[in-house]
Amino acid sequence: MKRVTLFVLLLCGVLSAQDSIVDHQLQEKLEEYTKDFKGIAGVYVYNLKTGKEAGVNSDTIFPTASIVKIPILIGLFDKIEKGELTLNDTLLYRDSRQYGGSGLMQFYKDSTITDLRTLAALMITYSDNVTSIWSQELAGGGETINPLMEEIGMKHTRVNSRTKGREKIWEKYGWGQTTAREMATLLVKIRNRELVSHAASDEMYRMLSNSFYTDYALSQIPPYVQTAAKQGMVNKSRSEAVLVNAPSGDYVFYIATKNNEDTSWEYENEAWELQRNISAMLWDYFEPESNWEPAENARELVRGLRY
Repeated sequence: MKRVTLFVLLLCGVLSAQDSIVDHQLQEKLEEYTKDFKGIAGVYVYNLKTGKEAGVNSDTIFPTASIVKIPILIGLFDKIEKGELTLNDTLLYRDSRQYGGSGLMQFYKDSTITDLRTLAALMITYSDNVTSIWSQELAGGGETINPLMEEIGMKHTRVNSRTKGREKIWEKYGWGQTTAREMATLLVKIRNRELVSHAASDEMYRMLSNSFYTDYALSQIPPYVQTAAKQGMVNKSRSEAVLVNAPSGDYVFYIATKNNEDTSWEYENEAWELQRNISAMLWDYFEPESNWEPAENARELVRGLRY
């Protein structure tokens, strides 16, 4: 299918309440799980098989932190589809690109030869900040990525950092912004081969299926079940996007938080516990016949404690 045709199909935009049915039982569960959160929590859940949804603050704008790397990835593949880039493009890393936070490329030696596939894979798998900023540049920056998000129906999902005219918005939301419903929609569209092209969607999904950060929502899903995921975290905002290829049917969820009182980076951070608890509830809800549960000593293992 041609790229232009795909974008015509995308004019319907985000997953819409008028096209789905509210799962009232799940809705009550989500409201119960989020009601005591010390901050603002947003959740959106959609079952791809049944078309049922549930959510709390699903259309509220939240900071993305590193989850903005999904729109950046889409922007990169759009450039590839247009013939302006290829995954095999050779690139030269210079240590002037060093940037703190997560990732591996900041430790590369100056003048290391790399390529675009490595940039994209590190950006998504390890949430590498150096490769993410570089990828944003190659994709044309927010000035190119944001109109692309608008074109595919995302009204609120935007890149703010290093984007002309969005300096004030950056001060409020940071690197990027989205809603729980919109980011879940992007994952669904990638899963359904609806973004850029079939081949591009497949390759993006493969990258999203190799997350390094398994301590949060992913820790509550059997390791033999494929997931596509991206996490984002700064002091006062922790969020996670997950699409689960579950035996009984795929489901997607996005958990967003902001204005968090708990800004710690310990394993038991309140927002991370919320992500684990909701993820565990969703697995049990959609897979009631499953007898899998996290190993008894799983927490001790990932926290580096003796057991």
